[in-house]
Amino acid sequence: MEHDLVLYSNPMSRGRIARWMLEEVGRPYEVRYLEYGAPMKAPEYRAINPMGKVPTLVHGARIVTEYAAICAYLADTFPEAGLVPHDRSAYYRWLFFGAGPLEAAIITKALGWQVPEDRRGMVGFGSIETTYAALETALSNSPYLAGETFSAADVATGSQIGFGLQFGTIEARPAFTAYWDRIRTRPALIRANDADNAAMPAKE
Repeated sequence: MEHDLVLYSNPMSRGRIARWMLEEVGRPYEVRYLEYGAPMKAPEYRAINPMGKVPTLVHGARIVTEYAAICAYLADTFPEAGLVPHDRSAYYRWLFFGAGPLEAAIITKALGWQVPEDRRGMVGFGSIETTYAALETALSNSPYLAGETFSAADVATGSQIGFGLQFGTIEARPAFTAYWDRIRTRPALIRANDADNAAMPAKE
């Protein structure tokens, strides 16, 4: 059966975030897994995503790339899922904070790169300590990133927190662990993880 929502992904990628969002939306969809290397760089796939990476969402004639954009697009396209709060100020702020300063800070730290103190103004996150403090403040003031209700911001940025805690790339501060405990048992996330875990390559 063909679906008008098709996600190109890999079970070891940020595509897991997009799949969680699709499960939250609750519409039928198809996942097409691509292996790293030649399959993602093939001309047929580059015609869809010139970056040659995943995730990519195809919705009919529309193409959306980048996990935060996919989350925002799905939340707006299917408002009945209730993943966009009425007041979008904090929602937009923390949705894109995860894809911007937070991810940049985490990756920089994971790669062992040090931003010279006098060059911190050149990077969007300044320092990992500044990034942690901003996120900690947000999660200390409300149960979810956009306020009192769960939203697409919690899928996108919450995933970054969950990955960071799992792989040790985010400091396990009480505000972070308590927040992740609130959202990691959501049925949509469990369904998405079960499906992606089943598609993981077998260990030799």
